[in-house]
Amino acid sequence: MIMTKKSLILLMIMVMTVGMRQVCLAKKSQSPITIGCIVSGTGNVDATFKNLRDMGFTSCQIGFPANYTQETIDKLNAAREKYNIKITTVINIPGRCVWNFTEGPSTIGLAPMEGREQKLAEYRKCVDFCQKAKIPALHSHFGFIPEDPGTEQYKTFIVAMKGLALYAKERGVDIYFETGQETPTTLIRAIKDIGTGNCFINCDTANLLLYGKANPTDAIRQFGHLVRDMHAKDGTYPSADDPYNLGKEKPIPEGDVDFPAIIKLLKQQGYTGAITIEYEMSDRTSDYMVKTRKYLQKLIDKY
Repeated sequence: MIMTKKSLILLMIMVMTVGMRQVCLAKKSQSPITIGCIVSGTGNVDATFKNLRDMGFTSCQIGFPANYTQETIDKLNAAREKYNIKITTVINIPGRCVWNFTEGPSTIGLAPMEGREQKLAEYRKCVDFCQKAKIPALHSHFGFIPEDPGTEQYKTFIVAMKGLALYAKERGVDIYFETGQETPTTLIRAIKDIGTGNCFINCDTANLLLYGKANPTDAIRQFGHLVRDMHAKDGTYPSADDPYNLGKEKPIPEGDVDFPAIIKLLKQQGYTGAITIEYEMSDRTSDYMVKTRKYLQKLIDKY
């Protein structure tokens, strides 16, 4: 077959076009966003991380309290290197916590004045652990942040958080606020008032609904620039018949969280963190975790 000069040029253009499309598809499939879940840092760490790898996860958050020892650090380091799993945060919520609207405000995190010093001591231990284990952030429910910035409770909360954040900053560790117990505006204000530059957000998509504080899609529009990790969790608003307890968690995507809209927004804002599946219902199975990972990955790839 004899090709004319024109035919040769057309062929070269076609080859270049196909090659460019393949490069674009390759880049699309190599999103920096990882998908993980929450695991315990105690017990058989190697088996835990192997299970993560086998289910297709590439990151995780470590749930504590745990044994803050060098032995724990060595086990975590060996497991994450062996199975190529990124540890994004350590979760620690010290002290007594009651997860409802009647006792929650007076028990959870650093917002209650009672017990702050003991909780701060525990948080500092966790920050030290993060530094030694080279885990970038501690994240926690720091409590129902008061909406009135003029109250003594709000002012002392900011002082306590600023002290903890500075302690963490000196050690190269960030602080992530878990969402849900305050409005997005209140959380943004608190982070701004703390002002240390190392406080960010672990956005729990369902908690914003469960606590009745915000539609998570609208919340991402407000504080998306501060989000460094995200709990993929689904649920509903509190019932009008029961204003004492949180809304109900649901399997993804059976609740009211609009995951396509949220992931699209995050990617438009340049999000490069992790999406961490959190499922606290009693029927959690490996099949659910894998199915949900695949669902979220399709949305990441789509946008």
